Amino acid sequence: MQPIVRLMTRKPTGDLRRGWTTGACATAATKAALMRLWGGAFPKSVQITLPRGEMPEFALAHHEAGEGWAAVGITKDAGDDPDVTHGALIVARVSASDGGVVFRAGEGVGTVTKAGLPVPVGEPAVNPVPREMMQTIVQEMAAYYSQSPDIEITLSIPGGREIAQKTWNPRLGIQGGLSILGTTGIVRPFSCAAWVASIHRGVDVARADGLTHVAGTTGATSEQTIQSLYQLPDHAMLDMGDFAGGMLKYLSKHPIAHVTIGGGIGKMLKLAQGALDLHSSRSQVDFDALADTLHDPRLKNAHTALEAYEISGHIMAENIATQALSKVTAQFGEHMTFDIVVIDRKGSIIARADGRGL
Repeated sequence: MQPIVRLMTRKPTGDLRRGWTTGACATAATKAALMRLWGGAFPKSVQITLPRGEMPEFALAHHEAGEGWAAVGITKDAGDDPDVTHGALIVARVSASDGGVVFRAGEGVGTVTKAGLPVPVGEPAVNPVPREMMQTIVQEMAAYYSQSPDIEITLSIPGGREIAQKTWNPRLGIQGGLSILGTTGIVRPFSCAAWVASIHRGVDVARADGLTHVAGTTGATSEQTIQSLYQLPDHAMLDMGDFAGGMLKYLSKHPIAHVTIGGGIGKMLKLAQGALDLHSSRSQVDFDALADTLHDPRLKNAHTALEAYEISGHIMAENIATQALSKVTAQFGEHMTFDIVVIDRKGSIIARADGRGL
């Protein structure tokens, strides 16, 4: 249930500062709110223990209380990661429940409406690890203050509904806002983990809904072209980006009958040459091999895939589609069929290859 964050294209330089997940912020806010509810006063800051033992301290950015309830807001600091939730206020309001720890979705926190996610339909979009972290805090604080650990936690993110439109949440069936996320509590800059996890959740939702055709695309232009080509629903579209391998490896363990892979000529050429990570810093086009394949020595002097395409034209695009299909099918085609769609910068289809023989 990972909403997903499009990473920026700039390269990280120097030492990058790590940040804290929405789950860590929500846990800290819950602890501080319980200190007011059961202890009578808000702390100036609050410290929590993360799953791997780190003990960050959080300053309170907002606090208020009334009869039988208290609320605290923590500002999300994503460090140097280009996370769309950086700077968001994560608010936890606590009050007595009728039994156990109960989670509610407040303003800007989404609700799960599709099966396939790690949280049941109808529940607030609070992932399992953050739930466990908050439940543990409730138990610890209840023991410290000699109180009953029966607490309702309402989580809110002002502006979260709007921010969520920049994430995968709408197509994953998470309606009304953002998710409360995190497995370690730590945001590691440019780790790409959030994006790959979002691809996985997209596959899970598609499978749970019984879809037999999904599409992984490298960007917005290819997504629009392929969705229109096949009339696919939003939740069939997997924002693969550069992570073809992350998508295909997960699909090999959680197959869907047919998978379309589409993108621009540069990234599809890398896929055709066997690369599964299509980022420019992690894979490069082999122009010598391309020249040998197409029997065109001029291509050895090309500097970009687009330049090579301008030299060789349609024959190159068709070869890319055919070779990409062959590579993907050979490695991942035991339980799935594939088709490849190569698209130019304007969104026009310049080559296709379909493993179904269509």
